Amino acid sequence: MSYQYSKGWYIKELKKMGLNYHPVEKRKLENYKTYVVRNLYFDKLEKMKR
Repeated sequence: MSYQYSKGWYIKELKKMGLNYHPVEKRKLENYKTYVVRNLYFDKLEKMKR
């Protein structure tokens, strides 16, 4: 269990959306800092709303 809005939570949510690797650098999400993962999450949400 991960706390809401923690790095683990963002990674879990991105994996639910089907994103396991960084879209540009092709490395696992776990290798990135929280702010990078958070930005990916919000970018993905933005694209889903369109």
